Amino acid sequence: MTFAADIKPALLYDLGGKYDHSFNESAFNGAEKFKKEKGISFSEFEPSNDAQREQALRTFAQRGADPIVTVGFTWALALEKIAPQYPKTRFVTIDNTVDLPNVKSIEFRYNELAFLVGALAGIKTKTGTVGFVGGMDIPLIRDYECGYETGARHTNPKVTVLQNMTGTTPSAWTDPARGRELALGQFDRGADIIFGAAGGTTMGILQAAADANKLAIGVDSNQNGIHPGHVLTSAMSATDVAVYTAFSDAADGTWKAGATSLGVKEGGVNWVIDENNRPLLTDDDIAKVDAVKADIASGKVKVPEYTETNSCPAG
Repeated sequence: MTFAADIKPALLYDLGGKYDHSFNESAFNGAEKFKKEKGISFSEFEPSNDAQREQALRTFAQRGADPIVTVGFTWALALEKIAPQYPKTRFVTIDNTVDLPNVKSIEFRYNELAFLVGALAGIKTKTGTVGFVGGMDIPLIRDYECGYETGARHTNPKVTVLQNMTGTTPSAWTDPARGRELALGQFDRGADIIFGAAGGTTMGILQAAADANKLAIGVDSNQNGIHPGHVLTSAMSATDVAVYTAFSDAADGTWKAGATSLGVKEGGVNWVIDENNRPLLTDDDIAKVDAVKADIASGKVKVPEYTETNSCPAG
């Protein structure tokens, strides 16, 4: 058995930095919770470009870091190369699957998450048009868009869904000015609610909603308080829980390699209600979205996956 004193956890972020108010920051919060509860510090690394990934993994493994948690799908190729070189080191990847005996893969069913907030957008739109602004144009973000679109049509069959992607390179995650520009363009075309699934770029989308006196939906962490009254809800994956659990399992000797998929049923994804957005929601709104949530959990509602078909049935 591995005891707490034996582990030297490390957290390797994705591009955008740990204070991105999004995916990375959620991961950081999970590591901080572990540190406070267990009294075990963790090392961390913020890459500035993709070329640093392999060397970072190698350096942390050589220094005895264990477990090493990587945040974001773009770590997968580096892990596939480096993890076999350090078979006694435990690695964790979030948002992709790496099939190796010393790697635990944690993926979230983002299509289910996006379906939930899409259902809410379909309920709340007054113009009959809602929008989606994604980050990097990749299958994972197309999966978000597909879930959002099908969710909106589930509660509002006649709704129009506008969509844009920010770019095709990793800089698409860190371009709030472009996010704001795209969102304002969709507001001009009649959208009154826009879901931003774009990492740090989402900050610009939320800003656009405030500027245009419209509504946006945040992503990855609770962003309801960034522009209160203009953030309808936030689409949250339990990245913080995934990091906390990965560290804790290593500390108490229950860590296991393999793939895990977390969706609505497992509590891995959810929409957020707090004091900042509660005034925007009626009891009926909440009841309707919770009913959709229950139907997804039970299997009554089947949410399509773009990543399985490379197309969206809703579109």
